[in-house]
Amino acid sequence: MILCVPGPTALLPGALSTEAPRGMRVETIPPTPCLQPTPPRWDPAKDLQAIATNFCYLENSGWYWGAITAAQAHAALQEASEGAFLVRDSSHPMYMLTLSVRTTRGPTSIRIQYSGAQFLLDSSSPARPNLLSFPSVPCLVQHYMGPERKAEEGKVDVESPAKPCQQAIREASVVLKLKRAVYKPQGLPSLQHLTRLVINRHSECHDQLPLPRPLLRYIQDYPFKV
Repeated sequence: MILCVPGPTALLPGALSTEAPRGMRVETIPPTPCLQPTPPRWDPAKDLQAIATNFCYLENSGWYWGAITAAQAHAALQEASEGAFLVRDSSHPMYMLTLSVRTTRGPTSIRIQYSGAQFLLDSSSPARPNLLSFPSVPCLVQHYMGPERKAEEGKVDVESPAKPCQQAIREASVVLKLKRAVYKPQGLPSLQHLTRLVINRHSECHDQLPLPRPLLRYIQDYPFKV
């Protein structure tokens, strides 16, 4: 099964309910041999810093559920409205995180790739170079929730291993929309954090706010709107 996510809206196979080992993978088109770029050097320190910062953000978010199974995540989303989502640890050894979302056809999960200190939705498509990547998962989620998302950017081809016709692909697709975070019951956000989110949603220039320096640092520790 193949998923292409070229923009902020993605089409997903409605029947997906668990993380199968073969999953949704990204297929890239190899460049022409004479034009192959030099592989980037792996920087362990940069990776460790990026991963540590990301998990610090996730722990503060309230919608990171940690090591739960796909079944548990889907049960938490079963009665939620379309667009409700949470992030959890991936059950696949090749991935760190998974985004679980309530779609029109029920809960669905998409793995999140990590490469070169960047995070992006997992996908299998020749359009892989067009996928956007982000320095953290909250950045990724915020983008796919944002008003800049356009329906025409979410046209996606979904294919099974047998490569069915395009008509069958379209009939087996649903639109993915991120609308509302589902908070972990044991980790509901504090009033301070909710206030921080309100400030972030209404201000882009924190340094210009007439706030005490400790409060400014607290806001800058989680500079997201979700």
